[in-house]
Amino acid sequence: MADDRPGPSDSREHWRWVRSFLNDHRFELTNRLLAESDPERLVPGTPLLARRHWIPEQPVPLERVRLRWQPDAPEADLDGGEPELDRIRPRRRGGTAYRRYADAVRELARPRLFEDRSCYRLLDVGTSAGGPTLAFGRGRYFDVIDICEAVAHEYAAAVLAGGAATPFRAAIGDPTDLARRPVMAAISTLTIRHDRRTGEAEFVLHWRDPEKVASGGGLFQVMPVGMFQASHDAPWNEGNDFDLWRAILRELSEELLGDAEDYGSDRAPIDYAAWPLNRSLTAAHEAGRLRVFWLGLGMDPLTFVTDMLTVAVFDAELFDETFRRIVSTNDEGHRVGLDDATGRSTGIPFTAEQVDRLTGAEPMQPAGAALLRLAWRHRKALLQLS
Repeated sequence: MADDRPGPSDSREHWRWVRSFLNDHRFELTNRLLAESDPERLVPGTPLLARRHWIPEQPVPLERVRLRWQPDAPEADLDGGEPELDRIRPRRRGGTAYRRYADAVRELARPRLFEDRSCYRLLDVGTSAGGPTLAFGRGRYFDVIDICEAVAHEYAAAVLAGGAATPFRAAIGDPTDLARRPVMAAISTLTIRHDRRTGEAEFVLHWRDPEKVASGGGLFQVMPVGMFQASHDAPWNEGNDFDLWRAILRELSEELLGDAEDYGSDRAPIDYAAWPLNRSLTAAHEAGRLRVFWLGLGMDPLTFVTDMLTVAVFDAELFDETFRRIVSTNDEGHRVGLDDATGRSTGIPFTAEQVDRLTGAEPMQPAGAALLRLAWRHRKALLQLS
């Protein structure tokens, strides 16, 4: 993993050098951190950080996950502008330092997708007999860049320097403390095609292109995945889009069907009841042909990026009807799979062999690896096996 080239003396070139090293070695850096981590802080059998009550003992139907809106939440303790990050801040030509990591990314290594959109900030995770309750407030996407990518960059720089200190990582302390920093959560969905007749199941897999995305580039991931956020910053979307299924639905449309992210919601809220994709999948859910589950949430050990873990199980016929025009590439990377002789897109077999391979030997995002592990553990419940 070591890069034997001497580090550039110019601070901007040095920053780019470290950023490139980070993107090229996210998997190895994560494994190095895992070797240093207390296993008690990890979801058992996975590379994901979580508090114990964040992972339910059994899959929870998504409709039982309750959301609570808390718009008056206090500011977090950290915002990414702390002096602990001074050692990794590059300097502009005039000599002043970039105060925010997102500013440096925008000017020195901008990916194709890079927009500071509003997000739902995770504030609290509660549990009860009826199911989990998640509290959210207001946040911004660049909070992820300013803190999560910055702390990963700091660690990469420390490794390149032979094990230097990481004061910002130390300042964060317990990454599962939701009051310490603003936490923006993505929704990672494992999409499974299940053939009830044969009993076979497969899932779609994504490779995230570091030229297109600002976080998690160069790694495999389940799909779809997207930040939990409104479809547009227009105020009427904040409440209309504050729903886990609606967020998953939009990501299915964008990542698997290649549809545009422009829903016209800059002019009016999305009419989900009239959206054909939503109508057909809601009917399928009511008929038992589509089942969507909540498996919990956790954090990446390298970046502290937070993912909510969900599974969508499609009956084979429904999957084939819905995703007849499934795309091979999208705005974030490309799908990993093959097309068979009939032209139907095939995914990755949902088998112990493939789960072990992807979660053990392949460079996969921790959230995706944990989701696959948990889904395999709960496969009887997810696939309704006897």
